This record gives sequence, C-alpha cells and structure tokens, in this order.
Amino acid sequence: MTQKDIAEDIRCAVETLRKGGLILYPTDTIWGIGCDATNEEAVRRVFALKQRADSKAMLCLVDSPDRLQRYARGIPDVAWDLIEFAERPLTLILDGAVNLAPSLVAEDGSVGLRVTREAISRELCYRFQKAVVSTSANISGEPSPSIFSEIDPAIVQGVDYVMRSRQNDTHPSRPSQIVRLKADGEFKVLRP
Repeated sequence: MTQKDIAEDIRCAVETLRKGGLILYPTDTIWGIGCDATNEEAVRRVFALKQRADSKAMLCLVDSPDRLQRYARGIPDVAWDLIEFAERPLTLILDGAVNLAPSLVAEDGSVGLRVTREAISRELCYRFQKAVVSTSANISGEPSPSIFSEIDPAIVQGVDYVMRSRQNDTHPSRPSQIVRLKADGEFKVLRP
C-alpha cells in the first residue's frame, strides 16, 4: 500500500470509531477488534462479537505516554521508565481508571493501557485523539490470530470497518507483556 492508501485507511477507521462503530485493525502485537474506549455501547458490541463475559477486561491503546494520564490517575513514576525501556509491547494494568466506558474498568478500578509504537495503530490513536479498545480478533476461547488470514470470518463480518493496512503481513506476532503496576510503584509481571 502507498502512504496515501494507508492515510485513507486510517481516515476511514477513525470515521468509523467516531460513529461508534467497530474496527478490525493491526496493532503493535496481534490483529485487534477496536472501538472508542469511551463509548459504552460500542464496548458492549465488542463483548458481544467476541462472545465474551463482561467480567473479562479488555485493554486500550493510546498513542503516547502523555495520553495515559487522561485515563488513569496517580500513575507512579516507574511507569514512565517501564514504557521507555520496554523491548517489546508492554501493557500496564493501572489503578485509578477514569474517562473510559464503565465496562472497561475492572472491579478494583484498574484498567489495562498500552502505548503503541507501531506506526499504523499509533497514527490511528493520534488521529482519533482518544483511547482505542484493543482486544484480540477472535471468539472468546479460540486461539488469537497472529496474522490477518487466521481471523475467523465471523469476526471480519461482525465489525463495521476492516483496515486494509498490513493484511498481507505474514510475520507472526505475539501478545504484549503485561505488568500490574500499583499506585505505590509496586509491580508484578503477569505475562512475561
């Protein structure tokens, strides 16, 4: 795809997000189902599409460390070092979730957030100017697809927009590292 094609693809995805729609998009890890992380109705549609219990949290992507502060209060200083020095994608489970759809917030008030460094998903988040839900593009309980061609047709048909960018990538990806980071700076690696 040309840069112009990629820009148009991102524009269409952002327009879909703004209308409360669901997108299928490439992330810094695996292909994801996304929506506006502040739109409760859209988030519920993602749960329904994945046939997933509302009690299982989904994470959100943002385009920069600065934007994290819009969605979590009291982020400890160590978070910035973890983000800066992470060698691969890192999802932080942070306390004090705010400004998000209620069903994205865990019972303990935490939320999973990741700063994406991958060009397309970062630009998507930047253009949208909000957090974007990012959950694996699979039916709950099924394997997560590492490339586009592995995505279940029911998922492809269940979203409002399928991004064309990176559909031909055949390099398998893997999920992010997950670190639970408490407000006092104590952290625990949940997925190495």
